[in-house]
Amino acid sequence: MKQPVQITFRDIPYSEFVEARIQEKTQKLDQYYDQIMTVKVVVEAPHSHQHKGNLYHVSIDVTVPDGELVVNRSPKDHHAHEDVYVAIRDAFEAIKRQLKEYARKRRGKVKSHQPVLHGMVSEIISGEDYGRIVTPDGRDIYFHRNSLIENNYDELEIGDEVRFSEEAGNDGPQASTVHMIGKHHIVTRVH
Repeated sequence: MKQPVQITFRDIPYSEFVEARIQEKTQKLDQYYDQIMTVKVVVEAPHSHQHKGNLYHVSIDVTVPDGELVVNRSPKDHHAHEDVYVAIRDAFEAIKRQLKEYARKRRGKVKSHQPVLHGMVSEIISGEDYGRIVTPDGRDIYFHRNSLIENNYDELEIGDEVRFSEEAGNDGPQASTVHMIGKHHIVTRVH
């Protein structure tokens, strides 16, 4: 974390034990996302009940590079929050979940669908069991006969349109899972 945690006590007296627990919980947040800029924690007991103890409310505001994550739950009818340490635990569990999700999205682990690549068979080397595909942007992609799905390599012809997945090969880009495209698909050919 780039700056020390800011802790505010409202409607309750300051407690070094509560502050120590918040400091301890804040230190652990870096293991979920290490680019935290600031953390602000407010501990308050906004409601006084005649028959029951105070319900503690803990709000947390975490600033990250492109936004903020906030936990701000009302403690009404959550009698476990009569214990300030339980309220702190629950608030930090909630912000921990948000940080994990934020970090996962930042790492790109959110599913994103890559576009299907299209191209045209530009070369077939029959005796060597491989060929080449040229893409609409002019790139030359290697493919092996074993990459062809549901079609016979021996039936391929130069000019056949295909769709494929691209991966890094030993000698540059190569196509995997190559599918022949039927006549009903329109793909721009490279001239």
